[in-house]
Order: sequence, then C-alpha cells, then structure tokens
Amino acid sequence: MWFKRRNIFTFVLLALSVYISMRLTEFDLTKFKDFRNMIDFLSQWFPMDFSGIQGLLYDAVETLGMAFLGSFFGLIIGLPISFLAARNTAPFKFLFHITRVVLSFVRSIPEIVFGLILLTTLGLGPFPAVLAIMFHNIGVLGKLISELVESADPGPQEAMKAVGAKNWVANLFSILPQIWPNVLSHYFYRFEVAIRTSLILGFIGGGGIGQRLFNDFKIFQYSSVSLDVLIIMIMVIIVDFMGSHARNKII
Repeated sequence: MWFKRRNIFTFVLLALSVYISMRLTEFDLTKFKDFRNMIDFLSQWFPMDFSGIQGLLYDAVETLGMAFLGSFFGLIIGLPISFLAARNTAPFKFLFHITRVVLSFVRSIPEIVFGLILLTTLGLGPFPAVLAIMFHNIGVLGKLISELVESADPGPQEAMKAVGAKNWVANLFSILPQIWPNVLSHYFYRFEVAIRTSLILGFIGGGGIGQRLFNDFKIFQYSSVSLDVLIIMIMVIIVDFMGSHARNKII
C-alpha cells in the first residue's frame, strides 16, 4: 500500500516546508484582490508600436546568434568532456572525479555572474554574453551527456573493444549513436534556455533584444514592450519546433 506511517511524516515535513517558505517569501494571494492597477498597466501595452520593427528584428537575430553560439560551443566542448565525466568511459578514476568536480563548479555559476565578470573585463556587447552562455552550458551539457553515456548499452562498446578497437573509437562509434537523439534533445532545450538567458544578459549590457526590452521598460514605452515580448515568444516557439523536428528526423 502507498499509505504508510512514514508517508505521514513526509507529508507533514512537506507541509511545514511549504508554510515556512510562504512566510519567508511573503506569499499572499490576497494581493490580487484589486485587478484595476494590473488592467490599467496592461492596457498601456496595446496597440503595439511597430515603428521600430526593423531595429527590433535585428536585435532578435542578434539574440538568436548569441543563444546559438553559446549553446553550440557549449555542446562542442562539453561533449568530449562528458566522456571523461562518465564512469564507464573515463580512462582513470582520478580524472573522472576531477572532471565531475570541474563541471559541477562551472555549472554552479549562473550565466549572469559570468556575464558581469566578462562584460566588466571585455566590455559591453554580445561577445561576452556568448562566452557567459557557453561556459555555463559546458557544465550543464557535460553533466547531462555524461549521464546518457553511463546509461548506454555496454554491448556494442565491448564488442568493438574485443575486435581490437581503441577506447576512443569504441566510445565514438558504439555509444554516441545510441545517445545522439537525447543529446540533440538536451541541446535544443539548452538553446531555448539560452534565448531567455540572452535577455537577462541584455539587461546588463549584453546587447540583443534583452537590452531593447530593458530600455523600453525604463522609458515606459509599454507599446514597444508588448512587441518585444511577442517577438521573444515567437523565437522560443520556433526553436522548440526546430528541436522537435530535428529529433524526430534522427530517431
């Protein structure tokens, strides 16, 4: 039976955690009792201002470029590192533990922290933002792909080693084909996340549509903000569609 005595303790602990968290975060649904302010605010978003659509589209393409390069380079660098971070493919146990620690360290640093450091040292613009996205994605994709490597069927790898193939050849041609659809799935998800990250990095000087959105908010151009948000939504939907299409083609 699912109902056991220890489940009561778990439920009480969960309820207590929710209550404490709500107190700490001042969670109060009664603040929604007056919708007039929200309605008045949202009414200023329409009609959308299309006067700056040309510059907005350029910023959108720049944001896509930032997200694509950051996630793509993260995949290119993180993929080989993931084999060093997997128990079944790491050449040495010591190297396995070191690689795991490094990936955890890189993954624990948010993109905005990387962005603040790089934008301060390299100057404003999209290039530091690309590097910030890339560094974080190396840690995330390296971790995710290493778990895929560990869960791969060992049969093909052992068969290739039995006929004299080197370890890296066996890993490349026996494990990678098994995990490639899931690798692509992780990549496109990180690409989608990188678009939203690019927006945050734009707030601190990383360029792209995020910087335009921040500036429009600062000068209360809400009719322009609504168009910015619409373009962002379209970009995310397109990337999600591309990811599903590419994964279905490979599978």
